[in-house]
Amino acid sequence: MKILKYIGIVLLISGVLFAMAYFIKTNDKSVIEYETQTAMITNIEKKTVVTGKVIPEEEVEIKPQIQGIIEGLFVKEGDLVETGDLLAKIKVVPNEQNLNSARGRLQNSKIVLNNSKIEFNRNKNLFDKGIISKQQFQNIELQYNQAKQNVNNAASDLEIIRSGSAGGVASANTNIRATVPGTILEIPVEEGFQVIASNSFNAGTTIATIADMNKMIFEGKVDEAEVGKLRVGMYLDVNLGAIEDQSLEAKLNFIAPKGNEEQGAVQFIIEADLFLNDSIFIRAGYSANASLVLEKKDNVMAISESLLQFDRETEEPYVEIAIGEQKFERRDVEIGLSDGVNVELISGISMEDKIKVWNKTEPIKKGDEDSERVGQKN
Repeated sequence: MKILKYIGIVLLISGVLFAMAYFIKTNDKSVIEYETQTAMITNIEKKTVVTGKVIPEEEVEIKPQIQGIIEGLFVKEGDLVETGDLLAKIKVVPNEQNLNSARGRLQNSKIVLNNSKIEFNRNKNLFDKGIISKQQFQNIELQYNQAKQNVNNAASDLEIIRSGSAGGVASANTNIRATVPGTILEIPVEEGFQVIASNSFNAGTTIATIADMNKMIFEGKVDEAEVGKLRVGMYLDVNLGAIEDQSLEAKLNFIAPKGNEEQGAVQFIIEADLFLNDSIFIRAGYSANASLVLEKKDNVMAISESLLQFDRETEEPYVEIAIGEQKFERRDVEIGLSDGVNVELISGISMEDKIKVWNKTEPIKKGDEDSERVGQKN
């Protein structure tokens, strides 16, 4: 009986030890073995991307000098034109009130002219007989000549209101011609549209917009935090949204002296001359992104930015250096230029130091993954 009792005790103790060993084994977590990296010599560029569009350097709006109705259009959008090419013809529709006033002025000037002519002829006979002086006669002659000129002016005004031009030839103003060579970008009117003349009080109706498509610029907006780093003459790589795997070079030529607030941020307009090539046809208004190199350093010591850690109190950067097998110590470092992936190291470590990869993630175990999925469902 004693033997059986001892055997039972041994079996009980063995079971307890086995259960403890199993519990420890199943709940034991593996010790993370940290990997290390060393510094490297590389080039670092700090870039910014500017969104914008490609537009012609100059766009010229063609406007009429008289008001009327579009009688004919002789070009269409996309056509190439030269200076003086006929674009459209306007049919003059005179204003009845102005026309009536012009007729009245002409009739009044003719009445004055007839009276001046009678006065002139009477005084001429008196002057020939020596009754009046030469000065008196010259004054009468001057009035007569002025009356004749007023009749001519009134007649010209009436003709301009009626046909659009003096002398009976209306082609000077009714024929709308190109003032510059280029491509027709837009024709916002059609035949039958009524147009308004361009004058001091009105911009007038645009008949057509012309631009030289061989002179294109990139126009974009830069945030105030980066505009101070830009300089006229910097080069940009411009990528067009409509053309994949193609980029164009541009040269910065303008930085706006004044910014505009947009959604709480101040934006400054920049312009850059685009260097075109024959393999790409650029249309006005293409959206584009331009990449600018704000700062660049060649052959500097750098590390991956993910290796940096920051002190919670001072927010100063530091790294952990291996001093033994899985033993590390803190080293404060001074950093410089960063491109978002690598960061320049100014001081604090050497090329031989092994830097701890402190933020390495452990692979998710299958059991943990199943538990996580169950938790998400719940």
